[in-house]
Amino acid sequence: MAPTGSTGPAASSPSTPAPAAEGPRRAAARRLREGLCERLADWSVPALRVALGLVFLGFGVLKFFPGASPAEHIVRRTVEALTFGLVDGTAAVVLTAVVETSVGLALLTGRALRAGLVVLAVTLAGVLSPVALFPGDLFGDGMTLMGQYVLKDVVLVAAAGVVAAATLGARFTLAAAEPARAPAA
Repeated sequence: MAPTGSTGPAASSPSTPAPAAEGPRRAAARRLREGLCERLADWSVPALRVALGLVFLGFGVLKFFPGASPAEHIVRRTVEALTFGLVDGTAAVVLTAVVETSVGLALLTGRALRAGLVVLAVTLAGVLSPVALFPGDLFGDGMTLMGQYVLKDVVLVAAAGVVAAATLGARFTLAAAEPARAPAA
């Protein structure tokens, strides 16, 4: 950047970098990167929404069939603990099945998506609550299979955050490529 008060061809504005000479290969690589970014921005969030919907729909439907869901036991215990025993085990599993199936359908179809995302946020808080409620069962003498099952839900939380942000209006923008940096000595 030129010092303040400079004039002539070497002067440049601090907010607009001077155009760098770009060779044909570098220009082609930039266009390819920008095109790829545009395509990814177009389809990645909808694909993530559908994938998240399939996961919730699949896990929700399993809970309608006693013994079919590997999470049935932890769902019973968690909902009973969160409701201070007001919702018993069987009702907890059926309620969870209805909620997860509804969220899955909202994500898959895009209908009632904002309401589905609100329910999803509450659901994810419940899904992760065994970490606080039953840490010994999940991480006693090492991570148990149930601990792994619950811990993978962190990915679902991150995916839900991306889908929610896009649904509420967040958009991808193409960041300017950073200039090449000299290797650290």
